[in-house]
Amino acid sequence: TTTIEIKSGYGLSTEDELRALRLIRTLRETEAIDIVPTFLGAHEIPEEWQHDRTGYVNLVAETMIPAVAREGLAVFCDVFCEEGVFTPQESRRILEAARAHGLQPKLHADEFGDTGGSRLAAELHAVSADHLHGTPPEVARAMAAAGTVGVLLPGTSFFLNMRDKAPARSMVEAGLPVAMASDFNPGSCMSQSMPMMATLACVQLRLTPEEALVAGTANGACALAMGERVGRLRPGYRADLQVLDLSAARQLPYHFGVSHVRAVFRAGRQVLGAPLD
Repeated sequence: TTTIEIKSGYGLSTEDELRALRLIRTLRETEAIDIVPTFLGAHEIPEEWQHDRTGYVNLVAETMIPAVAREGLAVFCDVFCEEGVFTPQESRRILEAARAHGLQPKLHADEFGDTGGSRLAAELHAVSADHLHGTPPEVARAMAAAGTVGVLLPGTSFFLNMRDKAPARSMVEAGLPVAMASDFNPGSCMSQSMPMMATLACVQLRLTPEEALVAGTANGACALAMGERVGRLRPGYRADLQVLDLSAARQLPYHFGVSHVRAVFRAGRQVLGAPLD
Protein backbone atom coordinates (compact mmCIF):
# COMPACT_ATOMS: atom_id res chain seq x y z
CA THR A 1 0.00 0.00 0.00
CA THR A 2 1.34 3.42 -0.96
CA THR A 3 -1.65 5.62 -0.05
CA ILE A 4 -3.87 5.23 3.01
CA GLU A 5 -6.55 7.14 4.86
CA ILE A 6 -6.29 7.44 8.65
CA LYS A 7 -9.25 8.63 10.69
CA SER A 8 -9.39 10.05 14.17
CA GLY A 9 -12.43 9.26 16.31
CA TYR A 10 -11.12 7.44 19.37
CA GLY A 11 -10.57 10.45 21.63
CA LEU A 12 -13.99 12.14 21.37
CA SER A 13 -12.79 15.29 23.09
CA THR A 14 -11.32 18.36 21.46
CA GLU A 15 -7.91 17.78 23.04
CA ASP A 16 -7.68 14.10 22.13
CA GLU A 17 -9.06 14.46 18.60
CA LEU A 18 -6.52 17.21 17.87
CA ARG A 19 -3.77 15.07 19.41
CA ALA A 20 -4.64 12.15 17.13
CA LEU A 21 -4.69 14.35 14.03
CA ARG A 22 -1.36 15.94 14.99
CA LEU A 23 0.14 12.46 15.30
CA ILE A 24 -1.19 11.68 11.82
CA ARG A 25 0.46 14.89 10.58
CA THR A 26 3.77 13.71 12.05
CA LEU A 27 3.43 10.40 10.23
CA ARG A 28 2.71 12.25 6.99
CA GLU A 29 5.99 14.13 7.42
CA THR A 30 8.13 11.12 8.33
CA GLU A 31 6.80 8.05 6.48
CA ALA A 32 7.36 7.00 2.86
CA ILE A 33 3.63 6.66 2.23
CA ASP A 34 0.85 9.10 1.39
CA ILE A 35 -1.47 9.51 4.39
CA VAL A 36 -4.83 11.23 4.00
CA PRO A 37 -6.23 12.48 7.34
CA THR A 38 -9.93 12.39 8.16
CA PHE A 39 -11.58 13.94 11.22
CA LEU A 40 -14.07 11.55 12.83
CA GLY A 41 -14.94 13.30 16.07
CA ALA A 42 -18.53 12.17 15.45
CA HIS A 43 -17.67 8.50 15.84
CA GLU A 44 -19.80 7.99 18.94
CA ILE A 45 -21.55 9.98 21.67
CA PRO A 46 -19.04 9.72 24.55
CA GLU A 47 -20.29 8.53 27.91
CA GLU A 48 -19.99 11.92 29.56
CA TRP A 49 -22.27 13.45 26.91
CA GLN A 50 -24.96 10.76 26.85
CA HIS A 51 -27.28 13.05 28.77
CA ASP A 52 -26.76 15.88 26.26
CA ARG A 53 -26.52 14.68 22.67
CA THR A 54 -27.15 18.14 21.29
CA GLY A 55 -24.32 19.49 23.41
CA TYR A 56 -21.87 17.03 21.90
CA VAL A 57 -23.06 17.72 18.35
CA ASN A 58 -22.52 21.42 19.07
CA LEU A 59 -19.06 20.69 20.43
CA VAL A 60 -18.09 18.84 17.24
CA ALA A 61 -19.62 21.42 14.90
CA GLU A 62 -18.69 24.62 16.72
CA THR A 63 -15.42 23.81 18.51
CA MET A 64 -13.68 20.73 17.11
CA ILE A 65 -14.19 21.39 13.40
CA PRO A 66 -12.99 25.02 13.54
CA ALA A 67 -9.92 23.91 15.53
CA VAL A 68 -9.14 21.14 13.02
CA ALA A 69 -9.53 23.56 10.13
CA ARG A 70 -7.35 26.26 11.71
CA GLU A 71 -4.41 23.84 11.91
CA GLY A 72 -5.11 22.23 8.54
CA LEU A 73 -5.19 18.81 10.19
CA ALA A 74 -7.73 17.02 7.99
CA VAL A 75 -8.94 16.81 4.41
CA PHE A 76 -12.27 15.12 5.19
CA CYS A 77 -14.86 15.02 7.95
CA ASP A 78 -16.68 11.74 8.60
CA VAL A 79 -19.74 10.99 10.76
CA PHE A 80 -21.08 7.63 11.97
CA CYS A 81 -24.68 8.05 10.86
CA GLU A 82 -26.49 5.07 12.30
CA GLU A 83 -29.32 4.20 14.66
CA GLY A 84 -28.02 4.61 18.19
CA VAL A 85 -25.13 6.84 17.08
CA PHE A 86 -25.79 10.04 15.08
CA THR A 87 -29.11 10.67 13.36
CA PRO A 88 -29.26 11.94 9.76
CA GLN A 89 -30.23 15.36 11.09
CA GLU A 90 -27.28 15.47 13.50
CA SER A 91 -24.97 14.17 10.79
CA ARG A 92 -26.13 16.84 8.35
CA ARG A 93 -25.47 19.58 10.93
CA ILE A 94 -21.90 18.35 11.50
CA LEU A 95 -21.08 17.83 7.83
CA GLU A 96 -22.48 21.20 6.79
CA ALA A 97 -20.30 22.82 9.45
CA ALA A 98 -17.33 20.85 8.15
CA ARG A 99 -17.96 21.92 4.56
CA ALA A 100 -18.18 25.54 5.67
CA HIS A 101 -14.68 25.13 7.10
CA GLY A 102 -13.23 23.51 3.98
CA LEU A 103 -13.51 19.83 4.96
CA GLN A 104 -15.08 17.45 2.45
CA PRO A 105 -17.91 15.19 3.72
CA LYS A 106 -17.79 11.43 4.21
CA LEU A 107 -20.16 9.10 6.05
CA HIS A 108 -20.29 5.82 7.90
CA ALA A 109 -23.66 4.74 6.49
CA ASP A 110 -26.19 1.91 6.74
CA GLU A 111 -23.88 -0.47 8.60
CA PHE A 112 -26.77 -2.08 10.48
CA GLY A 113 -29.65 -1.37 8.11
CA ASP A 114 -31.21 1.25 5.87
CA THR A 115 -31.06 4.02 8.47
CA GLY A 116 -30.71 7.05 6.21
CA GLY A 117 -26.94 7.45 6.04
CA SER A 118 -26.57 6.57 2.37
CA ARG A 119 -29.46 8.85 1.44
CA LEU A 120 -27.73 11.67 3.27
CA ALA A 121 -24.48 10.87 1.47
CA ALA A 122 -26.26 11.30 -1.86
CA GLU A 123 -27.98 14.52 -0.78
CA LEU A 124 -24.70 16.06 0.40
CA HIS A 125 -22.69 14.72 -2.57
CA ALA A 126 -20.33 13.11 -0.08
CA VAL A 127 -17.00 11.95 -1.47
CA SER A 128 -17.59 8.46 -0.10
CA ALA A 129 -19.77 6.39 2.21
CA ASP A 130 -18.51 3.36 4.15
CA HIS A 131 -20.14 0.02 5.09
CA LEU A 132 -23.48 0.21 3.20
CA HIS A 133 -24.73 -3.19 4.38
CA GLY A 134 -28.35 -2.02 4.27
CA THR A 135 -28.29 0.32 1.27
CA PRO A 136 -31.16 -0.33 -1.19
CA PRO A 137 -30.56 -0.28 -4.97
CA GLU A 138 -32.43 2.97 -5.57
CA VAL A 139 -30.20 4.76 -3.06
CA ALA A 140 -27.10 3.23 -4.65
CA ARG A 141 -28.26 4.79 -7.93
CA ALA A 142 -28.74 8.15 -6.18
CA MET A 143 -25.24 7.93 -4.72
CA ALA A 144 -23.83 7.15 -8.16
CA ALA A 145 -25.62 10.18 -9.62
CA ALA A 146 -24.23 12.34 -6.80
CA GLY A 147 -20.63 11.24 -7.48
CA THR A 148 -20.30 9.38 -4.18
CA VAL A 149 -18.07 6.30 -4.00
CA GLY A 150 -19.37 3.31 -2.02
CA VAL A 151 -16.65 1.84 0.19
CA LEU A 152 -16.95 -1.88 0.96
CA LEU A 153 -15.43 -3.10 4.24
CA PRO A 154 -15.73 -6.89 3.99
CA GLY A 155 -13.35 -7.54 6.87
CA THR A 156 -15.74 -5.85 9.28
CA SER A 157 -18.80 -7.88 8.33
CA PHE A 158 -16.62 -11.01 8.42
CA PHE A 159 -15.14 -10.34 11.86
CA LEU A 160 -18.48 -9.30 13.38
CA ASN A 161 -20.09 -12.37 11.80
CA MET A 162 -22.85 -10.22 10.39
CA ARG A 163 -25.72 -11.89 8.59
CA ASP A 164 -26.29 -8.92 6.28
CA LYS A 165 -23.36 -7.88 4.12
CA ALA A 166 -23.02 -5.07 1.63
CA PRO A 167 -25.03 -5.87 -1.53
CA ALA A 168 -22.01 -5.28 -3.74
CA ARG A 169 -23.44 -6.89 -6.86
CA SER A 170 -26.56 -4.71 -6.84
CA MET A 171 -24.36 -1.66 -6.25
CA VAL A 172 -22.23 -2.46 -9.29
CA GLU A 173 -25.37 -3.11 -11.34
CA ALA A 174 -26.77 0.25 -10.16
CA GLY A 175 -23.68 1.97 -11.57
CA LEU A 176 -22.19 2.86 -8.17
CA PRO A 177 -18.36 2.88 -8.16
CA VAL A 178 -17.30 0.63 -5.29
CA ALA A 179 -14.01 0.90 -3.46
CA MET A 180 -12.62 -1.54 -0.92
CA ALA A 181 -10.76 -0.85 2.32
CA SER A 182 -9.49 -2.75 5.34
CA ASP A 183 -11.30 -0.70 8.02
CA PHE A 184 -8.32 -1.60 10.22
CA ASN A 185 -9.43 -0.63 13.72
CA PRO A 186 -9.35 -2.07 17.25
CA GLY A 187 -13.09 -2.58 17.56
CA SER A 188 -14.38 -4.42 14.52
CA CYS A 189 -11.58 -5.38 12.12
CA MET A 190 -8.06 -5.93 13.42
CA SER A 191 -6.55 -6.57 10.00
CA GLN A 192 -4.74 -4.32 7.57
CA SER A 193 -4.44 -7.00 4.86
CA MET A 194 -5.86 -5.70 1.60
CA PRO A 195 -5.34 -9.05 -0.19
CA MET A 196 -7.51 -10.66 2.50
CA MET A 197 -10.16 -8.00 1.88
CA ALA A 198 -10.05 -8.87 -1.82
CA THR A 199 -10.67 -12.54 -1.00
CA LEU A 200 -13.64 -11.66 1.21
CA ALA A 201 -15.01 -9.27 -1.41
CA CYS A 202 -14.98 -12.05 -3.98
CA VAL A 203 -16.18 -14.92 -1.77
CA GLN A 204 -18.74 -13.12 0.38
CA LEU A 205 -19.72 -10.01 -1.61
CA ARG A 206 -19.58 -11.71 -5.04
CA LEU A 207 -17.25 -9.28 -6.76
CA THR A 208 -15.11 -10.68 -9.55
CA PRO A 209 -11.32 -10.66 -9.00
CA GLU A 210 -11.03 -7.84 -11.54
CA GLU A 211 -13.70 -5.80 -9.76
CA ALA A 212 -11.95 -6.34 -6.42
CA LEU A 213 -8.66 -5.18 -7.95
CA VAL A 214 -10.25 -1.99 -9.26
CA ALA A 215 -12.05 -1.46 -5.94
CA GLY A 216 -8.75 -1.60 -4.05
CA THR A 217 -6.84 0.67 -6.45
CA ALA A 218 -8.52 3.08 -8.88
CA ASN A 219 -11.83 3.37 -6.99
CA GLY A 220 -10.03 3.55 -3.67
CA ALA A 221 -8.19 6.58 -4.99
CA CYS A 222 -11.52 8.12 -6.03
CA ALA A 223 -12.83 7.58 -2.49
CA LEU A 224 -10.01 9.91 -1.38
CA ALA A 225 -10.63 12.44 -4.18
CA MET A 226 -7.27 11.40 -5.65
CA GLY A 227 -8.54 9.48 -8.66
CA GLU A 228 -6.82 11.75 -11.19
CA ARG A 229 -3.28 11.14 -9.93
CA VAL A 230 -2.96 7.76 -8.17
CA GLY A 231 -4.50 4.30 -8.34
CA ARG A 232 -3.82 3.52 -12.02
CA LEU A 233 -0.88 2.57 -14.21
CA ARG A 234 -1.37 5.26 -16.83
CA PRO A 235 0.59 8.20 -18.31
CA GLY A 236 0.24 11.25 -16.10
CA TYR A 237 -0.34 9.23 -12.92
CA ARG A 238 2.22 8.81 -10.17
CA ALA A 239 4.19 5.60 -10.62
CA ASP A 240 2.97 3.76 -7.52
CA LEU A 241 2.99 0.03 -8.22
CA GLN A 242 3.80 -3.36 -6.82
CA VAL A 243 5.31 -6.46 -8.38
CA LEU A 244 3.57 -9.68 -7.33
CA ASP A 245 4.81 -13.24 -7.59
CA LEU A 246 1.66 -14.24 -9.49
CA SER A 247 0.88 -14.96 -13.12
CA ALA A 248 -2.62 -13.42 -13.18
CA ALA A 249 -4.62 -10.88 -11.15
CA ARG A 250 -7.32 -13.46 -10.37
CA GLN A 251 -4.79 -15.43 -8.33
CA LEU A 252 -4.54 -12.67 -5.71
CA PRO A 253 -7.90 -13.40 -4.00
CA TYR A 254 -7.60 -17.12 -4.82
CA HIS A 255 -4.25 -17.76 -3.10
CA PHE A 256 -5.05 -16.05 0.20
CA GLY A 257 -3.37 -15.75 3.58
CA VAL A 258 0.17 -15.22 2.27
CA SER A 259 2.06 -12.27 0.83
CA HIS A 260 2.86 -12.35 -2.88
CA VAL A 261 4.67 -9.00 -2.88
CA ARG A 262 8.14 -8.99 -4.46
CA ALA A 263 8.61 -5.23 -4.68
CA VAL A 264 6.79 -1.95 -4.07
CA PHE A 265 7.45 1.29 -5.93
CA ARG A 266 6.30 4.73 -4.87
CA ALA A 267 6.61 7.60 -7.33
CA GLY A 268 8.84 5.41 -9.46
CA ARG A 269 11.29 4.60 -6.65
CA GLN A 270 11.54 1.13 -5.14
CA VAL A 271 10.73 1.28 -1.41
CA LEU A 272 10.32 -2.40 -0.56
CA GLY A 273 11.79 -5.70 -1.70
CA ALA A 274 15.06 -6.93 -3.14
CA PRO A 275 16.33 -5.14 -6.28
CA LEU A 276 14.66 -6.55 -9.37
CA ASP A 277 16.64 -7.95 -12.26
